[in-house]
Amino acid sequence: MTTNTTLVASTEASTGKTAVSLALAASARDDDRTVGYMKPKGTRLRSAVGKTLDEDPMLAHDLLDLDATVADMEPVVYSPTFVANAVRGGEDNAALRERVRDAYETLADGCETFLVEGADGVSTGRVVGLDEPAVAELLDAEVVLLARYRDPGDVDDVLAAADAFGDRLRGVLFNAVADADHDTVAEDVASCLEREGVPVLGVLPRVHDLAGVSVADLADELGGRVVTDAGGDVFVERFLVGAMSGESALGHFRRTKDAAVVTGGDRADVQAAALEAPGVNALVLTGGYEPSGAVAGRAERAGVPIVVVDGDTRATVERVESVVSGGRTRNARTVERMRELLADHADVAHLLGDD
Repeated sequence: MTTNTTLVASTEASTGKTAVSLALAASARDDDRTVGYMKPKGTRLRSAVGKTLDEDPMLAHDLLDLDATVADMEPVVYSPTFVANAVRGGEDNAALRERVRDAYETLADGCETFLVEGADGVSTGRVVGLDEPAVAELLDAEVVLLARYRDPGDVDDVLAAADAFGDRLRGVLFNAVADADHDTVAEDVASCLEREGVPVLGVLPRVHDLAGVSVADLADELGGRVVTDAGGDVFVERFLVGAMSGESALGHFRRTKDAAVVTGGDRADVQAAALEAPGVNALVLTGGYEPSGAVAGRAERAGVPIVVVDGDTRATVERVESVVSGGRTRNARTVERMRELLADHADVAHLLGDD
């Protein structure tokens, strides 16, 4: 049996690779094809030394009901400690490649369609000879490249990645494109890429329930509490740290959108500045301090929820970074929502290499 293997890579981290990979696998499975999945380099770890497994293969294992070990699905734990050891020459690149290849052959045996989820970016893994172009070559995979679009300069990254993958590139899929940019991407950007021999396989719109995390979920993950009546269903997509003076912070905050500001609960000046910025959707106050009555009242009038956590600012920032970058947005609901988006806005058959 010939296995059709697709590597879902990306120009940067947090582009939706997990959701797209599993949505495509689920679509193939529902067409009565046997499917498989692996993520050669586990990067979403809960410890610096990699003692815990990447959560993406765990989700794939459960969602696709795969008869496979998570260790095979994630043969290389690409932790900071692992990378530091590789830099010192402590890793055997040939042995790592063999490990990935052996795991793939075990998992792909009997599969008609096989999805390989890439790591953070095209170059991730280069230090051990397992960057994404090398993985595609090793597993004889064709590549679907995920990309974001914020400004015309992003096209450079797509073209550079296309050059790296060469003939193995099946095409590019733009994800989470803002409504204001949709026509530009679908027409101007697509035409530009087509002229360069890079097919555009779809332009997926930005939707709130996939783009960020709700304040209620953020509070739950932080072990915090929402102390205002403003809605916990507000979404945030990024975060800022309020460590400067209130006057300096205001200009900083005004340049953002859909953000949570993390600051000390005793920094009323920063909190007030954040509430003046239209792009700040929530405040996260550290140290267990409740907001003043004036700040709380102003936040409620502006519809900006305030989350109070007991931890210090540094630890809270680390946790917020992890959560906002995707933790609670990777689940069965996310995959089903992505399947709907792909069906409506992309060429699913081409994404799977069926045409």
